[in-house]
Amino acid sequence: MPDQVSTTARRLLRRARLLVAVLVSFCALVGAVRLVAPATGGTGGEPAGVRGQLAFIRSALDDGAGDDAQQQFPEGYFFLHALYGLSWVELGMREPAGEARAEASREARWALGRLDSEAGRAAFSPELTPSYGVFYRGWTNWLRGGTLMLRPDGERDAGQVRRFAEDSAVLGAAFDGAESPYLTAYPGQAWPVDSTVAVASLRLHDTLLPARFSGTVERWLDGVRQRLDPRTRLLPHRVSPDTGDPLEVARGTSQSIIQRFLVDIDPAFAREQYTLFRDQYVVSPLGLGPTTREYPEGMDGPADVDSGPLPLGVSLSATVVTLGAAQVRGDATLAEGIANYGELLGVPVSTPWTKRYALGLLPIGDAFVAWSKTARPWVAEPQDPPPAHLSSLWRLPLLALLLVAGAAPWLPALVRWRRRRTGGNDGPGAGQLPSALGEDRFPAAR
Repeated sequence: MPDQVSTTARRLLRRARLLVAVLVSFCALVGAVRLVAPATGGTGGEPAGVRGQLAFIRSALDDGAGDDAQQQFPEGYFFLHALYGLSWVELGMREPAGEARAEASREARWALGRLDSEAGRAAFSPELTPSYGVFYRGWTNWLRGGTLMLRPDGERDAGQVRRFAEDSAVLGAAFDGAESPYLTAYPGQAWPVDSTVAVASLRLHDTLLPARFSGTVERWLDGVRQRLDPRTRLLPHRVSPDTGDPLEVARGTSQSIIQRFLVDIDPAFAREQYTLFRDQYVVSPLGLGPTTREYPEGMDGPADVDSGPLPLGVSLSATVVTLGAAQVRGDATLAEGIANYGELLGVPVSTPWTKRYALGLLPIGDAFVAWSKTARPWVAEPQDPPPAHLSSLWRLPLLALLLVAGAAPWLPALVRWRRRRTGGNDGPGAGQLPSALGEDRFPAAR
């Protein structure tokens, strides 16, 4: 009896080892596929999986994810709804008139309604100029303009057209009346990224409605060029709310968003800024996949709620948003590289109806991924690609690691088989590969 129990235990152990080996090899194979399969749709096609992500995000929003996000991030409620709506605008722009575009329009307008509410404005001060600050005004105006883009001229909601014109006028007047090109988002605090979004919305206004803000935009650009971060020659991360003078070096979390919007303000200036950003912030730590640093190369600094943890100086959130910046700049190699790297490391889980990253623990992260994968210029013409920054061979080290990981569980059995073969065993079945990671060739004889 003890021998029989021992034999059964050994068989169960061998089967468990086989199962683990199969699972590890399968995961390695899936990782390799995710690393090479197309992961973006560029500026024309629809990125695979984004509709599933949006279905997951909408379900999460209906279950209160916006309120949960507000507990985690200063603008969590706002950003989660805004990015959800903007992603639908991006998808709708890829669709001809029909039910698919109508669905995109409905969802984008639903998100806009959530922003244009007491809950959407709760984090912002009505005492600022413009009221509720440039962050709230700029992103809301951009989304409102996006909803109008999804409808033909004769079918646009007259109330939304009037509101877009009025809010753009408020923003334009605030920029015209300010000494600094950077308006405040919170009392006594100004970040250039927020004003960049707002100015892009003025360019969008002049595309959809009779032009009136070209002078405002040109003055803004002149002010920006005079106040660049002296270390990087990029727009700084934080500035004096009174003068717009830099207070903090350019950082990846804000730069990645700036590069997404700057192309719709001034494509030539955006080209210069994108090249500087990419050269100083986009890196491949340990020779692996493309990522974005929070601080320029050669400089380290503290992490915060926007950047998240900074392993090897890299910000995950900045990396995700850089995907969208690369896409609007026509930098398809970098955009696809970041997307593939994210498919490998982001632990995506798909069902026939939804897709989520990081097991769906942070819906706002999914919102940033969806928004980045659907990125395209709204005002500017499609951009000529910049010189390649990412080597076409960047995947090879990761593929090699996956090959080693997938093969490693089988190595003990291969070693035992090799030893038996070289040891002169010429009995029945000599030279045959054992089938269960350590099982003898004659299991029935036990």
